[in-house]
Amino acid sequence: MAGELRRSREARERSAFRIRRRLAAAGVALGLGASALAGAAAVQAPAHAETPKYPVGNVGTALQNFLTSPDKVAGANDWSCRPSAEHPTPVVLTHATGVNLGANWAVLSPMLANAGYCVYAFNYGMAPISADRVGGLGDIPTSAKVMSAFVDKVLDATGASKVDVVGHSQGGMMPGYYIKRLGGAAKVRTFVALAPSNHGTTLLGLVNLGRQLNLLGFVNQGFQAVGTPSLVQQQEGSDFQKALFADGDTAPGPRYVVIETKNDLVVTPYTNAFLKGPNATNILVQDQCPKDYVGHVGMFNDSPVLQNVMNELGPRRPGFAPTCTDYGLPV
Repeated sequence: MAGELRRSREARERSAFRIRRRLAAAGVALGLGASALAGAAAVQAPAHAETPKYPVGNVGTALQNFLTSPDKVAGANDWSCRPSAEHPTPVVLTHATGVNLGANWAVLSPMLANAGYCVYAFNYGMAPISADRVGGLGDIPTSAKVMSAFVDKVLDATGASKVDVVGHSQGGMMPGYYIKRLGGAAKVRTFVALAPSNHGTTLLGLVNLGRQLNLLGFVNQGFQAVGTPSLVQQQEGSDFQKALFADGDTAPGPRYVVIETKNDLVVTPYTNAFLKGPNATNILVQDQCPKDYVGHVGMFNDSPVLQNVMNELGPRRPGFAPTCTDYGLPV
């Protein structure tokens, strides 16, 4: 009986040993296979693949920058940057009403810098209530003077003769004053405007209703009292709007490009964003991507919009059609 138990135990041990040996062999085979796959992947990987220098942000980055980095954004304001032969024109970014450069350009600024552009951005229109974060509230002609000085600084630093400008909302209209009234036409090559407040806004009819009820004057006095005149100047039919466009929408020299969404609930009607002139091109996002739900604010992180920006600053391919994916905020 004892002998049978011993033989049975020895048989089980031999069986277990064979199983462990097979598992070990399988493990070695898997390891060798993984190494071979890794080696093949390494061979097939692009020889010059590099990690982008600047991380491209998103909505979360924009919100964080609004609070903690209002005057700094990845990719912008490297004053040692020298324009390349491929991208000889530096790009100046002008933010929207109610935000700052850190928030507005969290996506586009690093995209441009990673593509080889020299990128610059500045804050403007800070009011007493801005807390150094809520920009674009001050007088628009004064903001245009700030832009004028900034552009001169960029030209001096880079040695370029002209800049390209990309602006959002008021930042897509205020440079028009700089171009037409402050000599900017000689210093701007291309001006790309995202949902610009060019011909003002009715704010979904509230401006017109306020006029009809004789209340708009009281509201505007309040805006002036707290140091936010741009909120008056951007209203459809304002004295500022009438004066700016009295001699036409554009000035000779620069090329104007407007990119707008039909879902704009800030600049209303959305067609107020568009410009007329022999040197103006108007692009409606939904003509390219019918399902793009991007709103006024979301222009800053909408992929089709940003693809259009890159095309207009760069190759300007005829009949350009963006990839319709990764839409921006629907507000």
